[in-house]
Amino acid sequence: MNQNTKNMLAGKPYCPNDPELEAWQQSAHQLNRQYNQTAETNTQTRQQIIDQLVPHHGKNVTFVGPIFFDYGRFTTIGDDTYANFNLTVLDTCPVLIGSHCMFGPNVTLVTATHPLLADQRNPHVASDGSVKAAELGAPITIGDNVWCGANVTVLPGVIIGNNAVIGAGSVVTHDIPANSVVVGVPARVLRQLSEADRRDDWPY
Repeated sequence: MNQNTKNMLAGKPYCPNDPELEAWQQSAHQLNRQYNQTAETNTQTRQQIIDQLVPHHGKNVTFVGPIFFDYGRFTTIGDDTYANFNLTVLDTCPVLIGSHCMFGPNVTLVTATHPLLADQRNPHVASDGSVKAAELGAPITIGDNVWCGANVTVLPGVIIGNNAVIGAGSVVTHDIPANSVVVGVPARVLRQLSEADRRDDWPY
């Protein structure tokens, strides 16, 4: 791992067209395509692809697909986590997902970000004529037993505590405490979970 990649993972400015990163990214994108083109019934092949794409995962991790991981190797997932259609993970910084998490359709986890000022955000032409660009990011941490509803977006640097429920369509811009029900754009804590949320008709 070269210094540019170390800078990326540390949330420092880095060059996105570095040969090491480009090779890893191209490999991941190819694995995404292979997974998305493999029938759900072909579980063995799908599992082999996930083992390559997201090597740091626990037991019984399920992706309905299609999926998109920018690198995959920088994402860690616990046991028994489930993602419905169209999970997108831009893991330019580490993404840590706990065990027993659930992701509804179209959930997006974004660690990548850019400077607000356009002159810093845009590519720069160096004196030798080469075009240089810089990006940066911030890690995302999602605790155990977190449920993200459909169309949830989690932005760079966010930590979501254990057992939190993120309502459909929410955009999570700040840390979320454990055992919270969260809704809105930007997401806000609506209330804390309690025994009043327990269903009396549940079979177990």
